Amino acid sequence: MKIQPDEISRIIKEKIEKYDYRIDIAEVGRVIEVGDGIARVYGLKDIMASELVLFNHDVYGMALNLEEDNVGCIVLGETNLIKEGDIVKRTRNIVQVPVGEGLLGRIINPLGIPLDGRERIESSQAMPIERKALGVVQRQPVKEPLQTGIKAIDSMIPIGRGQRELIIGDRQTGKTALAIDTIINQKDTEVYCVYVAIGQKRSTVAKVIEALREHNALDFTVIVSATASVSPSIQYIAPYAGATIGEYFRDQGKHALVIYDDLSKHAVAYRQLSLLLRRPPGREAYPGDVFYLHSRLLERASKLSDELNGGSLTALPIIETQASDISTYIPTNVISITDGQIYLETKLFYSGIRPAINAGLSVSRVGGNAQLKAMKDVAGKLRIELAQFRELEAFAKFGAELDKTTQAQLNRGYRLVEVLKQDQYVPISVEKQIAVIFMAYNGYLDDLPLDIISVVEKEIFELMDAEYNKLGKKLLLPEGVTEDVEKELHSFCKQVKSDFEHQVIKSHEGDKS
Repeated sequence: MKIQPDEISRIIKEKIEKYDYRIDIAEVGRVIEVGDGIARVYGLKDIMASELVLFNHDVYGMALNLEEDNVGCIVLGETNLIKEGDIVKRTRNIVQVPVGEGLLGRIINPLGIPLDGRERIESSQAMPIERKALGVVQRQPVKEPLQTGIKAIDSMIPIGRGQRELIIGDRQTGKTALAIDTIINQKDTEVYCVYVAIGQKRSTVAKVIEALREHNALDFTVIVSATASVSPSIQYIAPYAGATIGEYFRDQGKHALVIYDDLSKHAVAYRQLSLLLRRPPGREAYPGDVFYLHSRLLERASKLSDELNGGSLTALPIIETQASDISTYIPTNVISITDGQIYLETKLFYSGIRPAINAGLSVSRVGGNAQLKAMKDVAGKLRIELAQFRELEAFAKFGAELDKTTQAQLNRGYRLVEVLKQDQYVPISVEKQIAVIFMAYNGYLDDLPLDIISVVEKEIFELMDAEYNKLGKKLLLPEGVTEDVEKELHSFCKQVKSDFEHQVIKSHEGDKS
């Protein structure tokens, strides 16, 4: 079969008419130097700060240093896939992270990529990791309590929804344990939690995840993991990604809690990047903007005004100190940014007082505004009592003869310290905390041996669940401890004591037989 020339020309014309041509214009530059997680790029003259750039092999980076003749980018992937002379494309997007309720129960990296081996996260919304903090007009004072379930904190250092409370202390003093207990205690409170692990060992993060799963707390928690094995650039963006995920819930009129564990390692990662980018070193070789690094992060925690639905984002940053020195550069920086600190002392930890909270150095600058009225009524003078007890205890060590009043005060102090001890992963509801502190504060435990205080505490909790449910509900009311409620608390304490003494007598008789 012979094809005619006019038929060939018709086919060519049809092809030309149907040809879909698109011009792909991208602003590109070239890599002039690469190494240690840093790439210097020439040619991206209109790039924005914190803009995402695309290298070969689908490796992304972020523009951090905008200099006259080149752009310093941190590589958010494998540096060894990039080589000198490679083309770099602008994306015109600031670094973003997926947000939404689909992240709950998931373990992700700061770019939103799942690390739990499950399916890809399908989120209809993504938000920039760096967002400007809302102004004073868009906020309202912190007034709602965020219960941690830890007696020493809820009674003496109350935390409110929208607050920034620092947890500070040496390594292995229980800082992460406090944070995890607080997450576990948010069950059934409609507070969504974000745990950001920065520079932690993988095994440590795995233990945290297992503890949350065991206590059914993973369902309302997002884990953002940037462990010690990943690059400093990923560690650097991790807390900002966590803040953005928390802000999504806050902006929906809900409540969120974000934990940064820990910001000391975050500052170290930023120092490493800054020195590689040849930024001038300052005190302890940290760059001059390391204060701004944390202040712009923590300022995003807030309680929004009623016009903006009244949502809140509470931040619990963690700082690790060296040899209990809280006066070094990064600790003092973060102390000055936050609304108070919970100071964990090594000496207390090793003497068996856990949580090892130093009540003298710990403070909440929001104070009683964010505390349940009944707790304020019962534990209002607890800090002063403990501070006086510490002084008396130090004085008593000299072996001086003590009068009866001083001995009684010491006796009460030892019981208050014992009552404030608490096991890990056992948060206690606030009404039970009030009952046990009331009992200790009003002398019902003064004649009992210290080693059975924990047994009495269990008796208190059991009796409260069985017979005093109504009293527990009254303690949660805004009226606080009224005269009638106080009478009920006294009769409750008397019943606990008589029941316990009856049990002790029975067990003693059983031992004799």
